[in-house]
Amino acid sequence: MKKIAASLFVLVIISCSHKKKIPDVSQIKVNLQTVRFEKDFFAIDTNNMPASLQSLYAKHKGFSQDFFFNILGIPPFPDSVAHDAKMFLATYKGIYASSVKPFENFEPIQEDVRKGLQYVNYYFPKYILPNKIVTFIGPLNSYAGIITPDNSIAVGLQLYLGKDYKVYQSDEVLNMYPSYVSRRFEPAYIPVNCMKNIVEDLFASNKPAKKSTQLIEQMVDEGKKIYVLDAFLPYTPDSLKTGYTQQQLINSFAAEKEIWTYFVENDLLYQTDPTIVSPYVNNGPKTTELGEWSPGNIGQFVGWQIVKKWMEKNEKATLQQLIRTPAKQIFEEARYKPH
Repeated sequence: MKKIAASLFVLVIISCSHKKKIPDVSQIKVNLQTVRFEKDFFAIDTNNMPASLQSLYAKHKGFSQDFFFNILGIPPFPDSVAHDAKMFLATYKGIYASSVKPFENFEPIQEDVRKGLQYVNYYFPKYILPNKIVTFIGPLNSYAGIITPDNSIAVGLQLYLGKDYKVYQSDEVLNMYPSYVSRRFEPAYIPVNCMKNIVEDLFASNKPAKKSTQLIEQMVDEGKKIYVLDAFLPYTPDSLKTGYTQQQLINSFAAEKEIWTYFVENDLLYQTDPTIVSPYVNNGPKTTELGEWSPGNIGQFVGWQIVKKWMEKNEKATLQQLIRTPAKQIFEEARYKPH
Protein backbone atom coordinates (compact mmCIF):
# COMPACT_ATOMS: atom_id res chain seq x y z
CA MET A 1 0.00 0.00 0.00
CA LYS A 2 1.24 3.46 -0.90
CA LYS A 3 1.88 5.89 1.96
CA ILE A 4 0.85 9.51 1.75
CA ALA A 5 3.92 11.57 0.95
CA ALA A 6 5.20 13.87 3.66
CA SER A 7 5.53 16.63 1.04
CA LEU A 8 1.78 17.05 1.14
CA PHE A 9 1.98 18.72 4.50
CA VAL A 10 2.64 22.37 4.01
CA LEU A 11 0.58 22.99 7.09
CA VAL A 12 -1.33 26.10 6.29
CA ILE A 13 -4.92 25.72 7.41
CA ILE A 14 -7.55 28.38 6.87
CA SER A 15 -10.28 26.56 8.72
CA CYS A 16 -10.45 23.09 10.25
CA SER A 17 -14.14 22.93 10.95
CA HIS A 18 -17.56 24.02 9.87
CA LYS A 19 -19.33 26.76 11.80
CA LYS A 20 -21.05 25.20 14.78
CA LYS A 21 -24.61 25.91 15.78
CA ILE A 22 -24.32 26.06 19.56
CA PRO A 23 -27.58 26.27 21.50
CA ASP A 24 -28.05 28.50 24.52
CA VAL A 25 -28.22 26.19 27.55
CA SER A 26 -27.66 28.80 30.22
CA GLN A 27 -31.20 28.40 31.59
CA ILE A 28 -30.91 24.63 32.03
CA LYS A 29 -30.40 23.89 35.71
CA VAL A 30 -27.96 21.10 36.54
CA ASN A 31 -27.16 20.32 40.15
CA LEU A 32 -23.74 18.74 40.47
CA GLN A 33 -21.51 18.23 43.48
CA THR A 34 -18.10 16.65 43.92
CA VAL A 35 -17.44 14.08 46.63
CA ARG A 36 -13.76 13.57 47.47
CA PHE A 37 -13.74 9.89 48.40
CA GLU A 38 -9.94 9.64 48.19
CA LYS A 39 -9.47 12.22 50.95
CA ASP A 40 -11.58 10.23 53.40
CA PHE A 41 -10.09 6.91 52.33
CA PHE A 42 -6.47 7.99 52.78
CA ALA A 43 -7.32 9.63 56.11
CA ILE A 44 -8.56 6.43 57.77
CA ASP A 45 -6.81 5.03 60.83
CA THR A 46 -4.90 1.98 59.61
CA ASN A 47 -4.42 0.88 63.22
CA ASN A 48 -8.15 0.40 63.55
CA MET A 49 -9.26 -0.77 60.13
CA PRO A 50 -12.66 -2.35 60.99
CA ALA A 51 -14.03 0.80 62.67
CA SER A 52 -12.44 3.09 60.07
CA LEU A 53 -13.96 1.12 57.21
CA GLN A 54 -17.37 1.17 58.86
CA SER A 55 -17.19 4.96 59.08
CA LEU A 56 -16.14 5.13 55.43
CA TYR A 57 -19.04 2.90 54.39
CA ALA A 58 -21.47 5.08 56.33
CA LYS A 59 -20.23 8.31 54.75
CA HIS A 60 -19.91 6.96 51.21
CA LYS A 61 -22.82 4.58 50.86
CA GLY A 62 -22.88 2.78 47.54
CA PHE A 63 -19.53 3.90 46.16
CA SER A 64 -17.53 2.24 48.95
CA GLN A 65 -18.70 -1.18 47.79
CA ASP A 66 -18.00 -0.32 44.15
CA PHE A 67 -14.55 0.86 45.10
CA PHE A 68 -13.46 -2.12 47.19
CA PHE A 69 -15.12 -4.93 45.25
CA ASN A 70 -15.13 -3.68 41.64
CA ILE A 71 -12.25 -1.19 41.41
CA LEU A 72 -9.79 -2.74 43.88
CA GLY A 73 -11.11 -6.25 43.23
CA ILE A 74 -11.07 -7.27 46.91
CA PRO A 75 -13.12 -10.36 47.81
CA PRO A 76 -16.24 -9.38 49.82
CA PHE A 77 -15.03 -10.69 53.17
CA PRO A 78 -14.30 -8.37 56.13
CA ASP A 79 -10.79 -9.72 56.77
CA SER A 80 -9.86 -9.47 53.10
CA VAL A 81 -11.14 -5.91 52.81
CA ALA A 82 -9.24 -4.76 55.91
CA HIS A 83 -6.00 -6.46 54.88
CA ASP A 84 -6.03 -5.56 51.19
CA ALA A 85 -7.23 -2.00 51.77
CA LYS A 86 -4.38 -1.44 54.21
CA MET A 87 -1.89 -2.76 51.66
CA PHE A 88 -3.32 -0.49 48.98
CA LEU A 89 -3.10 2.54 51.25
CA ALA A 90 0.57 1.86 51.93
CA THR A 91 1.37 1.29 48.25
CA TYR A 92 -0.48 4.30 46.88
CA LYS A 93 0.12 6.92 49.58
CA GLY A 94 2.74 8.60 47.39
CA ILE A 95 0.35 8.85 44.45
CA TYR A 96 -2.35 10.24 46.72
CA ALA A 97 0.10 12.82 48.06
CA SER A 98 0.92 13.85 44.49
CA SER A 99 -2.78 14.38 43.77
CA VAL A 100 -3.49 16.76 46.65
CA LYS A 101 -2.05 19.98 45.24
CA PRO A 102 -3.20 19.72 41.57
CA PHE A 103 -6.73 18.82 42.63
CA GLU A 104 -6.97 21.02 45.71
CA ASN A 105 -9.54 23.12 43.85
CA PHE A 106 -11.74 20.82 41.81
CA GLU A 107 -14.39 23.46 41.08
CA PRO A 108 -13.17 24.45 37.57
CA ILE A 109 -13.31 20.80 36.47
CA GLN A 110 -16.72 20.34 38.10
CA GLU A 111 -17.97 23.44 36.29
CA ASP A 112 -16.78 22.11 32.92
CA VAL A 113 -18.59 18.84 33.57
CA ARG A 114 -21.71 20.69 34.70
CA LYS A 115 -21.74 22.71 31.47
CA GLY A 116 -21.37 19.51 29.50
CA LEU A 117 -24.36 18.06 31.32
CA GLN A 118 -26.41 21.10 30.35
CA TYR A 119 -25.85 20.18 26.70
CA VAL A 120 -26.63 16.52 27.44
CA ASN A 121 -29.96 17.61 28.91
CA TYR A 122 -30.66 19.89 25.94
CA TYR A 123 -30.14 17.15 23.38
CA PHE A 124 -31.32 14.18 25.48
CA PRO A 125 -33.91 15.57 27.92
CA LYS A 126 -34.99 12.09 29.07
CA TYR A 127 -31.48 11.03 30.01
CA ILE A 128 -31.02 10.89 33.79
CA LEU A 129 -28.10 13.15 34.55
CA PRO A 130 -25.50 12.31 37.18
CA ASN A 131 -25.70 14.63 40.17
CA LYS A 132 -22.33 13.70 41.65
CA ILE A 133 -18.70 13.42 40.68
CA VAL A 134 -16.88 11.02 43.00
CA THR A 135 -13.10 11.31 42.91
CA PHE A 136 -10.92 8.40 43.99
CA ILE A 137 -7.39 7.02 43.76
CA GLY A 138 -7.45 3.52 42.31
CA PRO A 139 -4.92 1.08 40.88
CA LEU A 140 -2.88 2.41 37.98
CA ASN A 141 -4.19 -0.41 35.80
CA SER A 142 -7.78 0.46 36.65
CA TYR A 143 -10.38 2.99 35.57
CA ALA A 144 -9.81 6.62 34.63
CA GLY A 145 -13.54 7.15 34.95
CA ILE A 146 -16.80 5.21 35.13
CA ILE A 147 -20.50 5.76 35.58
CA THR A 148 -21.46 3.98 38.79
CA PRO A 149 -24.69 2.03 39.43
CA ASP A 150 -26.11 4.98 41.40
CA ASN A 151 -25.52 7.18 38.33
CA SER A 152 -22.57 9.13 39.68
CA ILE A 153 -19.48 9.83 37.61
CA ALA A 154 -16.45 8.33 39.33
CA VAL A 155 -13.06 9.78 38.36
CA GLY A 156 -9.80 7.97 39.08
CA LEU A 157 -7.31 10.76 39.75
CA GLN A 158 -4.35 8.36 39.57
CA LEU A 159 -4.54 8.68 35.79
CA TYR A 160 -4.68 12.49 35.60
CA LEU A 161 -1.50 13.64 37.35
CA GLY A 162 0.14 15.16 34.28
CA LYS A 163 1.98 13.56 31.38
CA ASP A 164 5.38 14.22 32.99
CA TYR A 165 4.49 12.67 36.36
CA LYS A 166 7.48 10.53 37.32
CA VAL A 167 5.46 7.40 38.09
CA TYR A 168 4.19 7.35 34.49
CA GLN A 169 7.80 7.21 33.28
CA SER A 170 8.59 3.95 35.10
CA ASP A 171 9.08 0.81 33.01
CA GLU A 172 6.16 -0.90 34.75
CA VAL A 173 3.71 1.87 33.89
CA LEU A 174 5.13 2.40 30.39
CA ASN A 175 4.36 -1.25 29.71
CA MET A 176 0.73 -0.53 30.61
CA TYR A 177 0.53 2.95 29.15
CA PRO A 178 3.01 3.91 26.42
CA SER A 179 3.85 7.61 26.22
CA TYR A 180 1.29 8.20 23.44
CA VAL A 181 -1.36 7.13 25.98
CA SER A 182 0.06 8.75 29.13
CA ARG A 183 0.42 12.13 27.39
CA ARG A 184 -3.37 12.29 27.82
CA PHE A 185 -3.12 11.82 31.60
CA GLU A 186 -3.76 15.52 32.10
CA PRO A 187 -6.51 17.14 34.22
CA ALA A 188 -7.91 18.77 31.06
CA TYR A 189 -9.07 15.33 29.90
CA ILE A 190 -11.31 14.77 32.95
CA PRO A 191 -14.38 16.63 31.57
CA VAL A 192 -13.81 15.02 28.16
CA ASN A 193 -13.67 11.52 29.61
CA CYS A 194 -16.70 12.18 31.82
CA MET A 195 -18.68 13.12 28.73
CA LYS A 196 -17.26 10.15 26.81
CA ASN A 197 -18.72 7.85 29.47
CA ILE A 198 -22.13 9.43 28.92
CA VAL A 199 -21.75 9.14 25.14
CA GLU A 200 -20.99 5.43 25.50
CA ASP A 201 -24.02 5.07 27.78
CA LEU A 202 -26.25 6.76 25.19
CA PHE A 203 -24.90 4.62 22.37
CA ALA A 204 -25.38 1.44 24.38
CA SER A 205 -29.09 2.17 24.78
CA ASN A 206 -29.71 3.57 21.29
CA LYS A 207 -27.46 1.54 18.99
CA PRO A 208 -28.96 0.00 15.82
CA ALA A 209 -29.59 -3.74 15.80
CA LYS A 210 -27.02 -4.52 13.09
CA LYS A 211 -23.46 -4.81 14.30
CA SER A 212 -20.92 -2.89 12.23
CA THR A 213 -18.17 -5.05 10.77
CA GLN A 214 -16.87 -3.30 7.67
CA LEU A 215 -14.13 -0.74 8.14
CA ILE A 216 -16.28 2.09 6.79
CA GLU A 217 -19.02 1.21 9.27
CA GLN A 218 -16.61 1.12 12.18
CA MET A 219 -15.15 4.47 11.16
CA VAL A 220 -18.57 6.08 10.91
CA ASP A 221 -19.60 4.66 14.29
CA GLU A 222 -16.50 6.25 15.83
CA GLY A 223 -17.28 9.45 13.99
CA LYS A 224 -20.78 9.48 15.46
CA LYS A 225 -19.34 9.39 18.97
CA ILE A 226 -16.98 12.30 18.30
CA TYR A 227 -19.83 14.30 16.75
CA VAL A 228 -22.04 13.76 19.82
CA LEU A 229 -19.12 14.48 22.16
CA ASP A 230 -18.49 17.71 20.26
CA ALA A 231 -22.13 18.69 20.81
CA PHE A 232 -21.69 18.20 24.57
CA LEU A 233 -18.36 20.06 24.70
CA PRO A 234 -18.62 22.66 21.93
CA TYR A 235 -15.93 24.94 23.35
CA THR A 236 -13.40 22.21 24.19
CA PRO A 237 -10.45 21.87 21.77
CA ASP A 238 -10.94 19.12 19.20
CA SER A 239 -7.50 17.75 20.06
CA LEU A 240 -8.78 16.81 23.53
CA LYS A 241 -11.95 15.22 22.16
CA THR A 242 -10.15 13.17 19.50
CA GLY A 243 -7.10 12.42 21.65
CA TYR A 244 -4.83 13.57 18.83
CA THR A 245 -2.06 16.08 19.35
CA GLN A 246 -2.85 19.50 17.89
CA GLN A 247 -0.29 18.91 15.16
CA GLN A 248 -1.78 15.52 14.27
CA LEU A 249 -5.20 17.14 14.00
CA ILE A 250 -3.84 19.89 11.74
CA ASN A 251 -2.10 17.25 9.63
CA SER A 252 -5.32 15.27 9.29
CA PHE A 253 -7.35 18.25 8.09
CA ALA A 254 -4.56 19.25 5.71
CA ALA A 255 -4.51 15.77 4.18
CA GLU A 256 -8.23 14.99 4.34
CA LYS A 257 -8.54 14.40 0.58
CA GLU A 258 -5.37 12.32 0.41
CA ILE A 259 -6.41 10.20 3.40
CA TRP A 260 -9.73 9.41 1.75
CA THR A 261 -8.04 8.64 -1.55
CA TYR A 262 -5.74 6.23 0.27
CA PHE A 263 -8.68 4.26 1.69
CA VAL A 264 -10.48 4.17 -1.66
CA GLU A 265 -7.51 3.26 -3.84
CA ASN A 266 -6.41 0.49 -1.49
CA ASP A 267 -9.92 -1.03 -1.37
CA LEU A 268 -10.09 -0.73 2.41
CA LEU A 269 -13.60 0.59 3.02
CA TYR A 270 -15.42 -2.73 2.93
CA GLN A 271 -12.73 -4.82 4.57
CA THR A 272 -13.83 -6.91 7.57
CA ASP A 273 -10.61 -8.78 8.37
CA PRO A 274 -9.54 -7.51 11.84
CA THR A 275 -5.85 -7.69 10.89
CA ILE A 276 -6.51 -5.27 8.03
CA VAL A 277 -9.06 -3.08 9.82
CA SER A 278 -7.43 -2.66 13.25
CA PRO A 279 -4.54 -0.32 12.26
CA TYR A 280 -7.08 2.33 11.29
CA VAL A 281 -9.48 2.13 14.25
CA ASN A 282 -7.21 1.34 17.19
CA ASN A 283 -5.24 3.66 19.41
CA GLY A 284 -1.57 4.17 18.64
CA PRO A 285 1.18 6.77 18.32
CA LYS A 286 0.46 6.99 14.58
CA THR A 287 -1.26 5.14 11.76
CA THR A 288 1.84 3.35 10.46
CA GLU A 289 0.30 2.67 7.06
CA LEU A 290 -0.05 6.41 6.43
CA GLY A 291 3.21 7.70 7.84
CA GLU A 292 4.91 9.47 10.73
CA TRP A 293 2.72 12.57 10.42
CA SER A 294 -0.52 10.76 11.19
CA PRO A 295 -2.40 10.11 14.45
CA GLY A 296 -3.39 6.66 15.58
CA ASN A 297 -7.04 5.75 15.00
CA ILE A 298 -7.25 7.83 11.82
CA GLY A 299 -10.54 6.06 11.11
CA GLN A 300 -12.15 8.15 13.85
CA PHE A 301 -11.22 11.31 11.95
CA VAL A 302 -12.56 10.01 8.64
CA GLY A 303 -15.80 8.84 10.23
CA TRP A 304 -16.22 12.20 11.94
CA GLN A 305 -15.97 14.05 8.62
CA ILE A 306 -18.51 11.71 7.02
CA VAL A 307 -20.93 12.23 9.91
CA LYS A 308 -20.54 16.03 9.67
CA LYS A 309 -21.36 15.81 5.96
CA TRP A 310 -24.46 13.70 6.67
CA MET A 311 -25.66 16.06 9.39
CA GLU A 312 -25.20 19.04 7.06
CA LYS A 313 -27.48 17.30 4.54
CA ASN A 314 -29.98 16.36 7.25
CA GLU A 315 -30.31 19.61 9.18
CA LYS A 316 -33.41 18.46 11.05
CA ALA A 317 -31.84 15.20 12.23
CA THR A 318 -31.50 14.93 16.00
CA LEU A 319 -28.58 13.35 17.79
CA GLN A 320 -30.91 10.49 18.74
CA GLN A 321 -31.56 9.89 15.04
CA LEU A 322 -27.85 10.08 14.30
CA ILE A 323 -27.09 7.42 16.89
CA ARG A 324 -29.82 5.08 15.64
CA THR A 325 -29.12 5.49 11.93
CA PRO A 326 -26.97 2.60 10.64
CA ALA A 327 -23.42 3.58 9.80
CA LYS A 328 -23.68 2.17 6.29
CA GLN A 329 -26.73 4.32 5.57
CA ILE A 330 -24.94 7.44 6.82
CA PHE A 331 -21.97 6.71 4.58
CA GLU A 332 -24.10 6.11 1.49
CA GLU A 333 -26.25 9.19 2.01
CA ALA A 334 -23.41 11.53 2.94
CA ARG A 335 -21.69 11.05 -0.44
CA TYR A 336 -18.50 12.16 1.22
CA LYS A 337 -15.80 13.29 -1.20
CA PRO A 338 -13.33 15.76 0.27
CA HIS A 339 -11.78 18.33 -2.07
